[in-house]
Amino acid sequence: MTILDSIILGVIEGLTEFLPISSTGHLILVSHLLGLEQTIAHKTFEISIQLGSILAVLFLFSQRLLANKNLWLKIAVAFLPTAIFGFLFYKTIKGLFGIETVAVMLILGGIVFLIIEYFRRDHDESSDKTVDELTIKESLMIGLFQTFSMIPGTSRSGATMIGGLFSGLSRKSAAEFSFLLAIPTMFAATAYDLFKNRHELVVDDYSLLAVGFTTAFVVAFITVKAMMKFLTTHTFVGFGIYRIVVGVVFWFFA
Repeated sequence: MTILDSIILGVIEGLTEFLPISSTGHLILVSHLLGLEQTIAHKTFEISIQLGSILAVLFLFSQRLLANKNLWLKIAVAFLPTAIFGFLFYKTIKGLFGIETVAVMLILGGIVFLIIEYFRRDHDESSDKTVDELTIKESLMIGLFQTFSMIPGTSRSGATMIGGLFSGLSRKSAAEFSFLLAIPTMFAATAYDLFKNRHELVVDDYSLLAVGFTTAFVVAFITVKAMMKFLTTHTFVGFGIYRIVVGVVFWFFA
């Protein structure tokens, strides 16, 4: 891996982690296009740079989290299903990783977004809930939706945003809660993955890791802010179409 490769992968991680298009799927595809094998060292790199994305979200929402203790409770409740399922089915989930699975889930997720937006075409978002109005029960439901994201290609952001819409949140609020829920979810998943493989994982070059980590942080910071602004005037239709197109591309690489 070169410095340019680490920058490219950092950009892909930071850009796709918080968009409903599957960061895992894109990292697999881009690594394939760059001619990078999924070695232990490479997987370590991909896992580690996710921490840069987590740090960006924590930095952006730090004041909101410090000022609202009830919000932490909602996030904790929403995180619980994924924590349980992830712990119980870790090996099964790892066995699902592959381009074929990613392709299918990208396409299916894209279709779901298009269906949802079709039925919301005349919907007035001014009547929707904000994150502060979300109940504990609704938070749990969003958490249950997040468990589907353990299947590669589903997209954690996509699953939680869909769950948010079904819970009565506006698009912007659904995205906001999705970003907040990413903090414990991504941190736990990354830490657990690194711990489980601590005796096998290696890093060939810490300078490459530092470049990828920093790139992921900067790009994720910009992406989250842009996404929040984008959803005040746009729908998820574009993401749905994009998922289907990329899913077809994945299928040809399978």
